[in-house]
Amino acid sequence: MVSDEMGHRDRLVVFWGLMLAGLMSSLDATVLGTALPAIVGDLGGRDGLAWVSTAYVLATSVAVPLSGRLGDLFGRRVVLLTGLLAFLAGSAACGAAPSMGWLIAFRAVQGVGGGCLMSSMFALTGELFEPRERARYQGYSALIFAVSSVAGPLAGGFLTDHASWRWVFYVNLPLGVAALATTLLFLRLPRPERAPRIDYLGIVLLGAAVTCFTLCTSWAGTRYAWGSPAVLALGAGAVALFAVWVLAERRAAEPVVPPRLFRDRSFAVACAVAAVGGATGFGLATYLPMFFQVVGGAGATESGLLLLPMMLGLLASSMGAGRYIARTGRYHRLPAASMVVSAAGVALLATMDTGTTPATAGVYMAVLGFGAGLSQQVVLLVAQNAAPRADLGAASAGVFATRMLGTAAGMAVFGGIVSSRFAEEIGRRVPAGGAPPFEDAVRPGVLDTLPGPVRDGVAEAFAAAFSDLFLTALPLLALGTAAATLLRHVPLTPHK
Repeated sequence: MVSDEMGHRDRLVVFWGLMLAGLMSSLDATVLGTALPAIVGDLGGRDGLAWVSTAYVLATSVAVPLSGRLGDLFGRRVVLLTGLLAFLAGSAACGAAPSMGWLIAFRAVQGVGGGCLMSSMFALTGELFEPRERARYQGYSALIFAVSSVAGPLAGGFLTDHASWRWVFYVNLPLGVAALATTLLFLRLPRPERAPRIDYLGIVLLGAAVTCFTLCTSWAGTRYAWGSPAVLALGAGAVALFAVWVLAERRAAEPVVPPRLFRDRSFAVACAVAAVGGATGFGLATYLPMFFQVVGGAGATESGLLLLPMMLGLLASSMGAGRYIARTGRYHRLPAASMVVSAAGVALLATMDTGTTPATAGVYMAVLGFGAGLSQQVVLLVAQNAAPRADLGAASAGVFATRMLGTAAGMAVFGGIVSSRFAEEIGRRVPAGGAPPFEDAVRPGVLDTLPGPVRDGVAEAFAAAFSDLFLTALPLLALGTAAATLLRHVPLTPHK
């Protein structure tokens, strides 16, 4: 599979350029949180504030599966360069945005570029390295998610405080130029041998389905109630559009995600484990800072840093799994181990209460992170090993997209569980009329003004709600374990 035109040194240079590109894309999903107040103060448009993040996530979610397939058809170098140029243009434009409306539009451009970068990173790693060697390098990509989840909010706050919120976007430019240079100078791949045939109907249907799904999971329980007409319509639209898309793909000459991939047990299991891992790993991690702020009284920066043990656990197991596969060629038991260890971590997190120390919580989170890391890159390797070379981009993007959709669904469902259980628990602990609503209870400025007994009641109610949240994730991990046990060992062989 590796191009004869590229030596090992060139492949390494390109790989680290891909890591830079992936880091940019991942950082931009986390860096804005601490800069949003300054953006509103400068540009106004508070009503559109949520769209600054939603536009990026939405565009990325749509671009990932589509760009993966376009890389198969037109060549991965073309898609990577397109993604880099779109991301750089979007970053520069966001930094110079004169209004909130323009900022939202430019964030969508950034998101399209970011989606192309993420799909290209994984597919090109499959092109650059043979399977056993690839496992080790894909393990390194866990660095991106570990660094972005912790460094993103910190970097956003630092740049906003010491320069301007606009530098949150401008800082991408030197990184992007470096990634662009490595691509232009060192990446040489053979052109696709077949004439591309674009599945326009599949692109439209999948894009519309992902849009409805992303908006449904983003707005449910936040902008709109779960039973509101808007959420129900988006959910029904997503289901209907996905169903029509599946039917259309069966007839397409070059489908966006070939249905034949799902007929392979390894690929189907990889997607299932990726979805469960996204929901229970990244989905739960989204709410852990809230626990530390409300129950433990931590500040925003401190609560983000408290996630560090989880990220270190994920990093250690992901890189360790890659090295294990590179040495032995064995991988099929790792996804099941990932689900079991993650379940142990979730069960431990369910025991946390108002008396849990940060050190104890750190141990519990490290267990969850270690479990998540055992499968994070392995499922990608499994999917790539199951797919022919002509479908490598679609397979890589398909697994990554299912993880993103699983994360979005997990965030929405778990958020609904926390808010509903908090409403039940707070009534038992605080006299009627004395408790703040959920959206106020999670704001440090409001918590600090509450009387001591009410503040303690809020913390106890949150702890009880979070315990139920973690217990709810256990059946999902049990399903993931059952799916992972169906994975058979298929030798890692180079694609022809």
